[in-house]
Amino acid sequence: MSIETYIGRRVEVIYQNGKGEMSQRVVTVHSVSGVSARVFDCAKQAFRTFSLDRILAVMPAARRVS
Repeated sequence: MSIETYIGRRVEVIYQNGKGEMSQRVVTVHSVSGVSARVFDCAKQAFRTFSLDRILAVMPAARRVS
């Protein structure tokens, strides 16, 4: 499933940066346009822009148990 279907939702992504390093992050998808996705990184508490071709996997984020 593509990241566009998750706009407005919290997801986990596996992302490979320009140096080839991989990370798993929990983000909220705000918008997708052209070749990038604008997301809010929950751990860093900041907006980030991800290149779509560097997103290796996306899935709904696990719900927190209270």
